[in-house]
Amino acid sequence: MSKPRNIQAKQQSAGWLFLAPATILIFIMSFYPMVQAFIISLKKGSSANMEWQEPLFHNYARILQDKTFQTAMGNTFLYLIIEVPIMLILAILLAQILNNKDLKFRGLFRTMVFMPCAVSLVSYALIFKSLFATQGLINSGLMHLGIISENINWLGTTATARAVIIIGLIWRWTGYNMVFYLAGLQNIEYSVYEASKIDGANGWKTFWYITVPLLRPVIVMTAIMSINGTLQLFDESVNLTNGGPSNTTITMSHYIWNLSLGQGVAKFGYASALAFVVFILVGVLAFINMKVGDKRD
Repeated sequence: MSKPRNIQAKQQSAGWLFLAPATILIFIMSFYPMVQAFIISLKKGSSANMEWQEPLFHNYARILQDKTFQTAMGNTFLYLIIEVPIMLILAILLAQILNNKDLKFRGLFRTMVFMPCAVSLVSYALIFKSLFATQGLINSGLMHLGIISENINWLGTTATARAVIIIGLIWRWTGYNMVFYLAGLQNIEYSVYEASKIDGANGWKTFWYITVPLLRPVIVMTAIMSINGTLQLFDESVNLTNGGPSNTTITMSHYIWNLSLGQGVAKFGYASALAFVVFILVGVLAFINMKVGDKRD
């Protein structure tokens, strides 16, 4: 009896040995910074001379009166509510179309849809700023078609600037999510679809009652990643609108960056408090998504 126990102990030791490097790196690169960020969020002053706040949670109480952060949070959730559902629906529909065995040039079409997410964030922001400039291609095209009578200041008006950010997000990340759905669709046995045809199911019923349920784990994963990414949205706010006009398109991450590095004296304590709030929001929404999406008995 002792020999099997010795083998099991050796296997467990080997497992912990293989896990140790990754565990140490995760602790150093993730958990330790989280703890340090929380400690800093309880302090005030510059990075060279920080001291404890009085009262201790003053930075968190300050968030309730911060109108700019409230605007940033509202903007971020507006982008999330509009962009994430549209992006995921488009991604799953495109994956369904491009998974068709009879479609010619499937590889070319897949590459074209995926290509935007491989483009540099700064490059695509510059292209979008050029397209949506007052004298840009979008205004020229709309005027040529007779849809508008005068140029629209897309990036200088709150509503249209927010719309440009949402369009940019959808354009860039739809193909990225489509790849996950394509992988999921290719793991579904074709015999399942053949059986549904024999039973008389049309295309919509096959998609809704077979494809979507079988893709549920992938849908949950992409939803969590998309929500996580949108809550931490930074590049589009900085590069497309720089938070303007008058901070009406700024996101939470952009505002945190402004406080800590972007504008004047660094306020690391308050910025850390805001970052911790964002971290909690990401965790809560990811937990809700997992609970809603997990239909296992």
